[in-house]
Amino acid sequence: MSSSSVVEGLNFSDHKKNYIQNKLDPVLEEMVADVLTSMPTDPVAFMIEWLEKKAGPQVGGGARGSILDDNAAMKSQLGKMNATLAEAGAMMNDGDADKEEEEEEEEDDDNELDELPESFKKPEGQMKTARASVSAEAYGAWNQKAAFTAQVIAKTDEQTNRLKGCLGKSFMFQALDEKDLGIVIGAMEEVNADAGKRIITHGEDGDCLYVIEDGNLECKIPIKDGPEKVFTVTTGDTFGELALLYNCPRAANVDCTNKCVLWKLDRATFNNIVKEAAMKKREKYEAFLKGVPLLSSMDAYERSQISDALKSETFAKDAKIVTQGDAGNIFYILEEGTAIATKSTDGAEAKQVMDYKAGDYFGELALLKNEPRAANVVATGECKVLTLDRMSFKKMLGPLQDILSRSTSKYT
Repeated sequence: MSSSSVVEGLNFSDHKKNYIQNKLDPVLEEMVADVLTSMPTDPVAFMIEWLEKKAGPQVGGGARGSILDDNAAMKSQLGKMNATLAEAGAMMNDGDADKEEEEEEEEDDDNELDELPESFKKPEGQMKTARASVSAEAYGAWNQKAAFTAQVIAKTDEQTNRLKGCLGKSFMFQALDEKDLGIVIGAMEEVNADAGKRIITHGEDGDCLYVIEDGNLECKIPIKDGPEKVFTVTTGDTFGELALLYNCPRAANVDCTNKCVLWKLDRATFNNIVKEAAMKKREKYEAFLKGVPLLSSMDAYERSQISDALKSETFAKDAKIVTQGDAGNIFYILEEGTAIATKSTDGAEAKQVMDYKAGDYFGELALLKNEPRAANVVATGECKVLTLDRMSFKKMLGPLQDILSRSTSKYT
């Protein structure tokens, strides 16, 4: 989110709004892009160092202690400013009603104005409420979402089937229903690239994203001492979406390390179809994951990444979610309902060893130790679970491996 959108509803002068849009936003967008590319453990320290490098010799000789002091002072001033703005806003709202009465009298005398549509007229007795902020969006016919028609690129049945399988492995497209998935498949274009081919160039504007059907690509940031590799993307991964999500330049160079088969999706289809569905899914799951104790040590960005990767499954009462002895390739978080774990030893009747409620997790033991399932997990009522496959589990929960390993004693 840009600073201009944060202050949109405040009564800033045009001069200040122009300053925010032309001076502040570009710096913030560049910094956010670098933070998301590097994903530092301590984002605050990273941003301070980033600003220090950006400012060069202007920032008190580059002394970190001075920057931290200045940062603390700025936070204090910001708090005071917020309090002042809130007080000013309350005073403005108090005066809005009187001002509105005067404006209504002037409007009554203006016979040149067109009549409002009947659907926009308020019932009698509701006309003298406080006005909405000047940044509020119009309603009804004046705020309808523009119709969107995605491009359609002809494909053979073989290409369509390959693409369906590819998108099924990609986090970004798992929130789409069948209709929207069909639109996205129709709009995607196949791209074949040889080793060494540059797919994305650092600093350029982004007009598309890519999904990898086959191959590996390296993401590198150009620095003074030469390109620095930040990560590798492989089959099923999506890249290039940050420039579309945050409307910022490309954050890195992306080059093929071997022959690659990619699928390209244009910005318009992404914004109108994929982005909206992914945002709704992410908001829903992020709200739930905040209350999961296992994830309490993760930051908001890490939780958002897990939200993108989760799939939902429903089980009826008495259904087996996990079967003892089966291969374990899925990690589960119980979203709704209750379940129990039962364990059988030497062919004896299974005995209950655990019970689960919403927010509890299970299935990690087989993934951590690469062993068969150690117990059954049975739904004691209708259950909804969120799942991560083995690849996603390793990729997303890597920092929590030690925590999970220490928790395995609960099963013994």
